[in-house]
Amino acid sequence: MVTSARRAAVPADDEGLARTRVQFLTSEIVEPDQVREAILASWWRSRQFQVPADRIDLPYTSDVDSPLIDGAEPVLQRLRDQLDGQPISLILTDQTGVVLTQHTGDTDLHRHLESVELVPGFSYGERFVGTNGIGTALEDGRPTHVFGHEHYAEHLESLACAGVPIQHPISGKTIGAVDLTCWRKDAGGLLVALARTTAEQIRQALLTHSNVRELVLFQSYLKACRRTTGIVLAFNDDVVMMNDSARQLLDPADQSVLLGHATQALAEGRRTTETVALSSGRRVRMSCRRVAGNREGEVAGGVLSVKLIETEEESAERKLPMVPMFLPGVVGSAPLWLRCSHDIDAGYSRGEWLALAGEQGVGKYALAKGVHQRRSPAGRLHALDASAGTGSWHDDLRRELIDDPVDALVIRRIDRLDVDAAGTLATVLAEVRDREGADAPWVAVTLTADAETNPELAELLGFFPRTIGVPPLRRHIEDLSELVPLLLSRLSHGGELTCSPAALHLLMRASWPGNTAQLYRVLKQVAKRRRTGTIQPSDLPAEYHTFTRRPLNRFESVERDAIVRGLEDANGNKVRAAKLLGISRATIYRKIHEYGIVTPGR
Repeated sequence: MVTSARRAAVPADDEGLARTRVQFLTSEIVEPDQVREAILASWWRSRQFQVPADRIDLPYTSDVDSPLIDGAEPVLQRLRDQLDGQPISLILTDQTGVVLTQHTGDTDLHRHLESVELVPGFSYGERFVGTNGIGTALEDGRPTHVFGHEHYAEHLESLACAGVPIQHPISGKTIGAVDLTCWRKDAGGLLVALARTTAEQIRQALLTHSNVRELVLFQSYLKACRRTTGIVLAFNDDVVMMNDSARQLLDPADQSVLLGHATQALAEGRRTTETVALSSGRRVRMSCRRVAGNREGEVAGGVLSVKLIETEEESAERKLPMVPMFLPGVVGSAPLWLRCSHDIDAGYSRGEWLALAGEQGVGKYALAKGVHQRRSPAGRLHALDASAGTGSWHDDLRRELIDDPVDALVIRRIDRLDVDAAGTLATVLAEVRDREGADAPWVAVTLTADAETNPELAELLGFFPRTIGVPPLRRHIEDLSELVPLLLSRLSHGGELTCSPAALHLLMRASWPGNTAQLYRVLKQVAKRRRTGTIQPSDLPAEYHTFTRRPLNRFESVERDAIVRGLEDANGNKVRAAKLLGISRATIYRKIHEYGIVTPGR
């Protein structure tokens, strides 16, 4: 209960609160006693999120299906029956604030909520609409009420709302929120109490919907977590639980690999402890045990304990900070990229022949060249392309390594050699090693990561004691902030060409399957039209305004490009863009979601 002293400290009249809100929005000083502490903190977050205070412009998703809907429906239906005809709206959201269901017993209130997009599919997360009962409750993780001018967006000032997070009864994680919204003039303390009661009833209803298998598995998961601070996962056909260590230390691809191994072990009915190589290149020790259900022969799921295996080199790297290094023509400071650069540099300094493995276009040759120029600036470095298929392969190798030896030779794409050409290369390398010993030229070969296991290359790779993986661009995407200026400097032809933060943000959202080579081609295409100045989002090809996960057909590509250009012409205003394109507002929201379009200004 709020004390009378606290009530006196906060303006009770709407006019006083309205003036305080305007003071904040105009960057004037707002004293702590002018507004509730939780509201002021939310206003500051809203400002940091750059939420517009003068309009409602929310992201929309057409897929609002959630298990929470089924579990909460009996509770919500009883409350709807009690509130039927009353000017109160009953709203259920997911854990991000996306509205799942909304029922309003009053026509005028329902019409107003539609006008401010407080309807299924739209997100009322605090980062999109600012201070409100739903988003602020989820952000703070506790029951929250926001009345009248406490709202950050002016279009919500006639409303009062009380939101309460909903915790899953087994995992304890926040899975959504329930919110009661009414007109500001009708609001009272009972609104908050009713929202609290509803959230608790939903939590209890979810508990009855949780089957016995989930409860047994969850208990085993908790026991495993109490025994270790390491990585723990629990799973069955319907649910996957993981602790914070698993989320922080394993990326989604690594989690999938582990769950795949564990699922196979359970299917074979065995308890297993084995070493697993992850997709990231790391190795782990995995222990999986079966969790029996309550009925005889029933399997509730499996609990997985994982320990990272640290190599001697990784141990040394952990003890010594991975400092940035200068390689001519190469940039990047992400940990994965730095580790790769240091490994190649260390191998070169020891005269160790290296195999550089990675996807096409990741920069394997650029790294080898940069390391050579750093270690031997005056030395000669040549490259041979094994995929060229010239008839002088044997003569080319002898010229570069024996007849007129260079200081360093990079042989690219050895995975494209046929058996005879690979044998020829192995013969020449053996001769060089026998004749020159430690004085032999430094040799590096490049290949794709999966080619390393090709048995036809086994003899050849025997000359290279170590394979170093070069990470794909998507694994060190933060390096685009350094890579884009470097590539633009090569493309600007005397004029200064830079990239705006907004355009860089769009580039960093792309997956770059062609890696740095693809990035270079895109920037080269842009530089043909924008030769000087600053690259803006509108200068980028339309596909980089989206992050769709599937390939588009020709018609879809044309449609996507038209929507992107329409949004640019409307300065990001979706309603105006829909009018320009001659489509409905619902259609443009659905297409933006379907194509993963990033709207200007977001």
